[in-house]
Amino acid sequence: VQLQASGGGLVQPGGSLRLSCAASVASGSAFRTYTVAWFRQAPGKEREFVAAIRRSGGSTAYADFGKGRFTISRDNAKNMVYLQMNNLQPEDTAAYSCAADRGIIHSEVANAWQYDYWGQGTLVTVSS
Repeated sequence: VQLQASGGGLVQPGGSLRLSCAASVASGSAFRTYTVAWFRQAPGKEREFVAAIRRSGGSTAYADFGKGRFTISRDNAKNMVYLQMNNLQPEDTAAYSCAADRGIIHSEVANAWQYDYWGQGTLVTVSS
């Protein structure tokens, strides 16, 4: 699986962004069978879980800081996963990366080591 994240940029506090993660999967491998997650890493800080969406059933999980502000969704027909981020704050500034893998149980979706496939980061800067 190859992943391409996009949609980052500069936004003012209180603003919104929608990140996209485009997946290319090998022939015979269905994107809908992959759990996809977003992680972020701010300068000088460790990588942290943001949100995840499981395979075709679409159950979701969010970090506490994202609940009520972030929404993860997927379009399996387009091999896309989205992260809608509202009411962004300066502490949301980070490089956001998407990751994917199969066979991840719900209780483990926040663990980065569960994911073998990663896209490059897209930078989100929240500043006035």
